[in-house]
Amino acid sequence: MEKLLNDFSVGLFAWQVLLFVVLMLLLRKFAWKPILNAVNEREDSIKEALDSAEDAKREMAKLKSSNEDLLNEARADRDAMLKEAKEIKDKIVGDAKATANEEAEKIVVAARESIQHEKMAAITDLKNQVALLSIEIAEKILKDELSSADKQKAIIDNVVKDINLN
Repeated sequence: MEKLLNDFSVGLFAWQVLLFVVLMLLLRKFAWKPILNAVNEREDSIKEALDSAEDAKREMAKLKSSNEDLLNEARADRDAMLKEAKEIKDKIVGDAKATANEEAEKIVVAARESIQHEKMAAITDLKNQVALLSIEIAEKILKDELSSADKQKAIIDNVVKDINLN
């Protein structure tokens, strides 16, 4: 350290201080200002980006809330449509059942009437056939009975007796 003090020169020291000050002024004008400006600009752009991100986050929260509202509304609409469709289906099925029951009742009534008519026709036909058979049987019996004159006279006498008695 002593050697440094012995070799010390004031002129050299003044030049070095002057060069150092000039170098500092040059660095300040040409290097630090642009560097500081770039750093400040970078800081501002980062701040703006953070603000934009915060705004986007708030907007996303609003959109999410809006989407949830829309989803809930869509679900409610869907449920209402399903309920209405079910009611319409039940009404259509009920109307179809009522119509089918009415038609079935009409068919049953018509069938009963048809059966009654067929029954009456069958009974009438049966009576006609029985009457024809009875007439044929009576005709055959009378032919046998009336084949001789003695038998005819006996039948006439019996009929006359019955008429006189009455």
